Amino acid sequence: MGNALFESTQSRPLILTLRMDRDSFFRFERLRQTHFPAHRNFIPAHLTLFHHLSGDDPGAIAADIASVLRTRAPVRLNATGLRFLGRGVAYTFDAPELSALRGELAARWAASLTPQDRQAFRPHVTVQNKADSEVARMLKQRLEAEFQPFEVTGEGLLLWRYLGGPWEPLGDFPFGGS
Repeated sequence: MGNALFESTQSRPLILTLRMDRDSFFRFERLRQTHFPAHRNFIPAHLTLFHHLSGDDPGAIAADIASVLRTRAPVRLNATGLRFLGRGVAYTFDAPELSALRGELAARWAASLTPQDRQAFRPHVTVQNKADSEVARMLKQRLEAEFQPFEVTGEGLLLWRYLGGPWEPLGDFPFGGS
């Protein structure tokens, strides 16, 4: 029975996100819990690097991630503002080190990337989505009024399997390989 479940989820796509420092994660998670419609909030606050990696060989993906991160130090991101998403709000970041890391991984996986993952990388953390557009517009205005630039530290990468809504954690890869 357990094998059937494994087989049914094995080919589902993988998602790669940044593991943020604890304080930053909880800051975004509190905002997400407060402003994201509860019936749509299946996953924790996250910054996505890749939305749809092939789920056929997660071991190979994991090996690539571990290899690339082995010699890299944690990355710094600077929160630069907020973006209106039409029906939500996201924090935006200036993140050259993270962009370079993502570029290196994208080069390794270029042949299998989806069109969405081939697009330019615009790092962000969504704290509200799928809300009424006027509610989202008001949240953006409120958050902008109190916004002060701040720094987030990326401590590693997290690999997930998409399960049609929720995500299943598959791996936590620290910078520096420790």
